[in-house]
Amino acid sequence: MEHHLAVSAERADYLVELSNVVRQKDIGPRGPRSLRRLGLVLRALMELTRDPDVSVYLVADTSLLGGWREFADRAEVRRLRRWVAEGTVEEVGDADGRILELARMTGTRVITGDRYVDHRLAHPWIQGNTWQFLRPEPRSDGTVALAAVDMGVSSAAEISRKMELDALKKQGLLGPSSTPLTEVLMRSWSCPEPRCSLYDAGKGGRVLLPRMRRGVPTCELHGGPLADAGPRRGTAQLKAVVDGTCVARYTLAEGAGVAVGRLPEPAGIALHSLLAPEVAARVSRTHVTVSAEQGSVSIRDVSSYGTRMRRAGRKGRFGPWEPLPKGAGRAFRPGDEAELAPGVLLTRSGRRFPAELADAWRSEAAALRPGPPGASATTTRY
Repeated sequence: MEHHLAVSAERADYLVELSNVVRQKDIGPRGPRSLRRLGLVLRALMELTRDPDVSVYLVADTSLLGGWREFADRAEVRRLRRWVAEGTVEEVGDADGRILELARMTGTRVITGDRYVDHRLAHPWIQGNTWQFLRPEPRSDGTVALAAVDMGVSSAAEISRKMELDALKKQGLLGPSSTPLTEVLMRSWSCPEPRCSLYDAGKGGRVLLPRMRRGVPTCELHGGPLADAGPRRGTAQLKAVVDGTCVARYTLAEGAGVAVGRLPEPAGIALHSLLAPEVAARVSRTHVTVSAEQGSVSIRDVSSYGTRMRRAGRKGRFGPWEPLPKGAGRAFRPGDEAELAPGVLLTRSGRRFPAELADAWRSEAAALRPGPPGASATTTRY
């Protein structure tokens, strides 16, 4: 395989996310990790390009060799270490970010099974990309084919959910079968170090997730075990969108409610300064109320002009606009949109409450489990 390995991305015909390929269990031999899977991919690449000397640049996470015990053949571990030492494998902390950086800079095609949903905010060029990513897929005779993947368009809510799940994985907060450790995630934590505020929601700023070490929630900075500080309270984020542009964001805490309109009560969300006068005139003084209770958010129309609402669906699609019944509460989920007036929307960002997070994590974790080849993407065989 060595003569196919380029020493720089600029000299390579293709980029390969080695960690992903080595761990792809539906191709090659059984077991969690095998370098033989790379050999199958290289043979498929020679078949695809009709070039016996086609070259690839390999990028791997440090965790690939960190889990060397999962290789059935120790000779593969020694070989991989030699490649890293020789510079024919670029070993980095985050292979996803590095491979995407190289793909964006060079325009080189990428061989991987990852859809990079959690990287689409930083790399919007992935959205709708139909040519630059190739997925290895098994054939009935044991060989591999490379299929072009239509990356599709992920909604903001889907991207946020995937980023949440990726954050859990990095902190060791996914259990067997990628099941989130909800018994840890639904609790607040505090560090015994008096000056440490990384986990203190009362001091403002972003609260870190604990890192699991040997089954114990641990402080990222001080390395000691964290103390249980009780149930975790939720917060959700509301966004005001005018003519397609987000003009303001508001935080809603568990157990709270807020009025939204042209000029509601002093504690409400006033939109008049964000709208042109003729548009503001079509928004009631108090148009809707939004409340957060028991881990969910609801919206209620109290306006004189009426409110429409549509549900967020998958792949960035929405359901039809429907009138919001006056006075009746309706669940307001991440990505849903309420139209107060033409061009004036109130929507929820991808940030979720703990109960919603638990449901989303379970759903996303199930999606991570191996399924039929190509089930999560549209592919075109070569």
